[in-house]
Formats: sequence, structure tokens, C-alpha cells
Amino acid sequence: MQHKTSNRFLHISAIFLVSLMLGACSSTGSEPVIEDVLPEADLYSSAIVKLEAGNYRTAIADLEAMEARYPYGRYSEQAQLELIYAYYRSSQPGSAKSAASRFIRLHPDHEHVDYAYYLKGLTAFEENKGAFDQYLGTDKAKRDPGAARDSFDDFSTLLNRFPNSEYAPDSRVRMVYLRNLLAKHEIHVANYYISINAWLAAVNRAQYVVENYQLTPAVEMALGIMVEAYTKLGLLDNANNAKQVLEANFGETSTNKENVIELEEEVSQTWFNRLTFDLFE
Repeated sequence: MQHKTSNRFLHISAIFLVSLMLGACSSTGSEPVIEDVLPEADLYSSAIVKLEAGNYRTAIADLEAMEARYPYGRYSEQAQLELIYAYYRSSQPGSAKSAASRFIRLHPDHEHVDYAYYLKGLTAFEENKGAFDQYLGTDKAKRDPGAARDSFDDFSTLLNRFPNSEYAPDSRVRMVYLRNLLAKHEIHVANYYISINAWLAAVNRAQYVVENYQLTPAVEMALGIMVEAYTKLGLLDNANNAKQVLEANFGETSTNKENVIELEEEVSQTWFNRLTFDLFE
């Protein structure tokens, strides 16, 4: 008797569970929900329309969706290039440089890999420049030069690998600007060492400028620093040699610290130079 009651209980429980499952299916629908996916060509066209309209963040959503859904599609490589540009224009430098590096690594022989190098260098260039420097007159040479060096290296690679690239002329001009900037940074460091009487360290920085940044305005200041620092160190022959080089290349220039042209007292730039970040100076 107890055995029959137990079987009847199990039978009722099974019916109850089945009815619950059927009720759940009827309430939520028996068909699984499938997310709508645009065809690759439509998704790419949507991204391009948004890029041309300046809607970079919404374009990024389309391009990232393409990368996830169509990693080997017809437009995948071009979409990766567009994504670098969209990151750059939406002020996401980290994402832009990562996307550029990834494209260069995956497609080293792509016909437009020079564009990836250019955007990578341009992103670092903008990072160094800062949003309001052209109006506030911030001296970028006083900053950590890491972004400037990265930008210079990327543009240099572009010019070495693709000297006839359409992006080569602009890259070359920016490299001139960056080279002057890096030289000025070394002078700022050398001046700091002078301020704390670290004469040998100042000489080393100044000598580095003379050896590695020829034809930049900072060379004159570097030679002046070498004259002063060598004199303080008692190395008068070295000081005299530096003075002769200074006078031979830049005329008679007093090496007294009071008369050395300080970087902070340079002639004010024109608005044109400010707006073009000295690229055409």
C-alpha cells in the first residue's frame, strides 16, 4: 500500500514539473531570441557614413562590431584602418596606438600599412602637443619627451620604409619640429644640472645635443653650457675648444650665464606659428 502511494506521488510530481516547463515556454516564447546582425557591407557603409559626419564614437561601435562578427570578411582590413582613424579623432590615443600596432603586426606588407604608421605617429604627436598648448604657450620641451620620441620613431620608420608615401612630406616636417623639441628638452635638463652645480652632468647633456641634434637652435645653447661647465670643472682647454666652436659657428657670444639665451625668454611666436605648432617655422 505504501509502495503504490509512493509511485502515485512521483507520477504527480513529474506531471507538475512538466506543466511548469510548458508554462515557462508559453510565457517566454518557444523561439530563442537571435540578435539582428547587419550584413558586412551594410555595417561598413554605416560606419563610413558616420565617420564622414564626424560621429566617431558611433562609427567605432560599427567598426568594432565588424571586427567581432566578420574578422576575415571582405572589408575587415580596411575597417581596421578606419578604426585607428576613428580612435585618433575621438581622442582615444591608447586605443589608436594599440590598433595601429596590431594592424602593423598582422599586415606588415599591406598596401596601406604606411597609413597605420602615420596615424600611430600622429597620435603620439597630438599627445605631446596637448589640447591647449597653442593658446597657452606651454613649453612642451619641459615635459616628459616619451610621446615625442615615440612620434619621431614612428615617422622615421615610415620615411625609411616608404620614402615615396603620400604621408612622407608631412611626416618629415613633423620630424623637424620634434627633433627641435627633443633638443630643447636636453637643454632644459642641462640647465637644471647647472642650477644644482652638477657640472659634469650638464656637460654630458650639452655634448649629447651637439653630437645628436646638429642644425637645431639648441646647439648654440649647448655649446654655451659646455663653456661654462668646463670652466667650473677647471678643464680650461675643453672650455676654450667649446668656445672656439661656438664663436666659429655663431659669432662672438658671451658665455656668461647672465647673457646666455634662456629658452624661456625666446621671442614670442606669431599666431600662425602657434596655430601650426611651429611646423613651418
